[in-house]
Amino acid sequence: MPKSYSDLLREARAAVPEIAPREANDRRAAGTLTIIDVREVEEWEQGFVPDALHIGRGYLEMNIEAFIPERDRPMALYCSSEIRSYFAARDLKAMGYQDVSVISGGFNAWKSAGLPWSMPVALTSEQKIRYSRHLLMPEVGAEGQAKLLGSKVLLIGAGGLGSSAALYLAAAGVGTIGIIDFDVVDLSNLQRQVIHANDRIGERKTESARRTINALNPDVNVLLHDEMLIAANVERVIAGYDVIVDGTDTFETRYLLNDAAIALRIPVVHASVFRFEGQLTAFVPYEGPCYRCLYPTPPPPEMAPGCSVAGVLGVVPGIMGLLQANEAIKLLLGIGDSLAGRLVLFDALDASFTELRLRRDPDCPVCSDAAVAARAAGTPLAVPAFGADAPFVLGGGLGAGAVAGGGA
Repeated sequence: MPKSYSDLLREARAAVPEIAPREANDRRAAGTLTIIDVREVEEWEQGFVPDALHIGRGYLEMNIEAFIPERDRPMALYCSSEIRSYFAARDLKAMGYQDVSVISGGFNAWKSAGLPWSMPVALTSEQKIRYSRHLLMPEVGAEGQAKLLGSKVLLIGAGGLGSSAALYLAAAGVGTIGIIDFDVVDLSNLQRQVIHANDRIGERKTESARRTINALNPDVNVLLHDEMLIAANVERVIAGYDVIVDGTDTFETRYLLNDAAIALRIPVVHASVFRFEGQLTAFVPYEGPCYRCLYPTPPPPEMAPGCSVAGVLGVVPGIMGLLQANEAIKLLLGIGDSLAGRLVLFDALDASFTELRLRRDPDCPVCSDAAVAARAAGTPLAVPAFGADAPFVLGGGLGAGAVAGGGA
C-alpha cells in the first residue's frame, strides 16, 4: 500500500531519537558529538551552529563517508526546524551509522534557546565563484578560505621551487605572498622556473613573479624583497609571516633561515632538489626537529654542488614546490598531519616516495631547551661555523656571502 508523506515522517521519527539543543551544545563543546547542518547554502549563510559540518541534504549520502568514515561516531543533525533532519538521519541509519540523532526544533529552536551560533565569513560574489571548490570541502569551507585570504606566506627564492609553490598558493587564495630574491631572469632558468617567461629575461625575478601571480589572482598582495637574505636583515624580512617556504640553494642561507625562524616561531616548509631527486620536510618550531637537528655540521661545498653544476630535471623542482605549497596550506588551515618529524624523499626515475622519521636533537644549539633558555637570557649558544666565518647564530657576525639562491 502506498505511503503518504505523513506516514514516512512518522516512521522516521520513530526510528531516530531526538536530542535537546542545550544537551547537543554541551556535548559539542565537550567534543563528544559531531553536529551536521543539512540545510542549503542560502540557509547556512544566515547563521550556523559553531563547528558544525555543513553537508547539504541533497549531497549527504554521497559525501558523508568521506567526512565521517566511522560508523559509530555520535552525530546530531539539524535543519531549520527538524523535518529534513529526520529523513536524513533515517538514511544515515540505513547506511550503517549507529549513533544518529536529530536536534529537536532545529536551528530555530537552537537560537531561541540562546545558544551560541556563528555567521559565515563574508566573501564577495567573485570569491565565492573563484574558491567554490574549496567552499564545498568542510575542511576548508568559507572559514578556511577566509583564513587563507588573511594569511601571509614568504617564499625564499623565486626559482624552480618557488615558482610552482607561488602559483598554487596564489591560486588557493593566500592573501599575502612575500618573495625575497636578488637575481634576474636568465634564459637557463626557463627550463624549470615556470613563473617567469621568455620576454622577461633580464627582469628582476621578484617583479616577474609578481606579474604572474597577480595575473592569476588579483586578490593576492605580493610583497617584494629585492635583496640578499643575510644576518643583518633576516629578522626584518621574515617577521610577521605565518609560514615560510624555503627554496634556497645554499647551506649558509638554510642555516641562517632556520635559526631566525626558530627564534620567531615561524614554521618553515623546506625542500631541496638534486638531479632526479627531491627532499621535503617541515620544520615546525618545537613540534619536530629543526634543520640543524638534521644537519648538525655543514658539509663542505664540494659535497653539495648546485644545479648549475650537477643539473636538475626540470619537473623535479616543480613537483617538490607543489608539495611545499600543499604543506604550507595544511599548516595555515591546521588540517592533516604535518611533515614535522618526517622527511620525504622523491626519486623521479622510478616515481617513488620514501619517508624517514626524524627526531629532535636534545643537544641542538638552536631548538633544544638549553638553547631556548640561552637565547632568552641573551646569550645564544654557538653553532658550527663555515670555514673562517664567525659562528652561525641569529644576530651573530655572519658574512654577507650567505644569500637566498634561486631554489634550483
